[in-house]
Amino acid sequence: MPLYDFQCSQCGKTQELLLKLNTSAPACPHCGGTLQKQVSRLAEPGKTAGIIASARAQAKREGHFSNYAAAERKKL
Repeated sequence: MPLYDFQCSQCGKTQELLLKLNTSAPACPHCGGTLQKQVSRLAEPGKTAGIIASARAQAKREGHFSNYAAAERKKL
């Protein structure tokens, strides 16, 4: 289920709600007003060099090579 940002048209408060795709927006929990779906920022893909390097270091510490490409795996 996706996480959506909603803003109340009456009190102006913003909240994040976890809703099914086909669910309509619920009433504001603070005042009962109408919630309007907001455009959310996109999450970064998480494939930066630093994240990959730390994941590889953790895999090496744990003794497995599943995080490496086949060409980079240690030959047994």
